[in-house]
Amino acid sequence: MSQLEAALAAERNRIGTEVGISDWIIVDQPMIDGFAKLTHDDQWIHTDPIRAAAETPFGDTVAHGFLTLSLASRFAYDCLPPVDGQSMSINYGFNRLRFLSPVRAGSRLRGRFTLRDVQRRSDTELLRTHDLSIEVEGHHTPALVAEWLSLIVVDPEP
Repeated sequence: MSQLEAALAAERNRIGTEVGISDWIIVDQPMIDGFAKLTHDDQWIHTDPIRAAAETPFGDTVAHGFLTLSLASRFAYDCLPPVDGQSMSINYGFNRLRFLSPVRAGSRLRGRFTLRDVQRRSDTELLRTHDLSIEVEGHHTPALVAEWLSLIVVDPEP
């Protein structure tokens, strides 16, 4: 059995199982402000705590949805181990993505991953799909849910 076939078989055995929960990350106002500056998205609901407290139902500033999404890579590093022979993992996109609840400044977030599917894409590539939920500590509804695809590149056989 080739290295890729062994990796595929091992991953298929994990389909439907929760494969990891990341560490918590605090999304504070300096992080939100830095993201606003980097992305040129300085809408006041993100960057003006006084106005956000007075004029929004959130009572504070909220993180950009794309800031929440961008933390998915960090969460994946925390809890998705490489497959045997893996040389790299490449973000391949999303089948589905929804922002379900706001992330107030000062919230703690973590990622929860369940393996949904894995397919052989070539002699050196697996396409892996995870269900991702980004949870807000103390809240029932997650901030984000998605089907996240990643391309796993396995070293070719010698």
